[in-house]
Amino acid sequence: MIRVLLWLLALGLAAWGAAALWFAGPGGSGLRGALAAGLVLAALVSAAQRPNARAALALAALSAAVFACWGSLTASNTRDWQPDVARAPTAVIDGDLVTVKNVRNFRYRSETDYDERWEERHFDLAKLSGQDIFFSHWGSPLIAHTIMSWSFADGQHLAVSIETRKENGEEYSAVAGFFRQYELIYIAADEADVVKLRTNVRGEEVYVYRLRVRPERARALLLGYLDAMNELEREPAWYNALTTNCTTTIRQRVMHSGGNVPLSWKLLANGYLPELLYERGTLDTGLPFAELKELSQINQRARDAGDADDFPAAIRAGLPLPPLRE
Repeated sequence: MIRVLLWLLALGLAAWGAAALWFAGPGGSGLRGALAAGLVLAALVSAAQRPNARAALALAALSAAVFACWGSLTASNTRDWQPDVARAPTAVIDGDLVTVKNVRNFRYRSETDYDERWEERHFDLAKLSGQDIFFSHWGSPLIAHTIMSWSFADGQHLAVSIETRKENGEEYSAVAGFFRQYELIYIAADEADVVKLRTNVRGEEVYVYRLRVRPERARALLLGYLDAMNELEREPAWYNALTTNCTTTIRQRVMHSGGNVPLSWKLLANGYLPELLYERGTLDTGLPFAELKELSQINQRARDAGDADDFPAAIRAGLPLPPLRE
């Protein structure tokens, strides 16, 4: 039994190592493909022989060497970035006053045709009045992209979308996202950019829910996000499709700021996360969840709003918006 388990572990490591070589190995695609195929071939030949602990250990050691090389890959802030992620946000915090630099406020004619606008915005944390979460679906209802947004009594909103920072000519692959192919970025943006891009340009199905949290929790989480932005400016990090994605990173930030989000499969199949938040009382429970979800779908309101100045108010029209808990 131990020998069988050892072989299963060795074959699992070999499969992972082959994928790592394919996506992140040295040289061009030809060399990476040859190295990956070589590792797979070695695993198959070894498995075809009579199970042998020494051979399994050798295969595991080879795969571990691949893992060590993959682990040595370092993230960077200086690549040929796509225009929409060319500038990473940073923040200056002085008591209640916050200045966020490189807030994205693009105006889109299509996903690839837009006017670039990067802005510096100022926020007073003493005027923090709400915290919302957006869920954007582009395919399977199981999976969504999540965006946090904070509202202020002076009418301002700051949305933050945790994404892959792609280079020019680079396309996103969910599988490649496991193998250090994309840097991590926190996009600080106007909602008329990061939300309208999804509702009006890409045609994704988008929902917004007001979170019922205490003001000090909303403030702590926002400060945690701002600290994370500054940390990425000092030390870039990798995006990971499982451990450091748009939703698991939110959980990490909530836990880091003193909150509590229990582990759940709904963090991975995050299309179901609103139901979990509703069950925990983090969303408004004055309506059955099905009614709340229907009201929270904002696509038509976003299209009707067009280029209206107060896009955030327009997309929230008719929604139950409980204030932050006292």
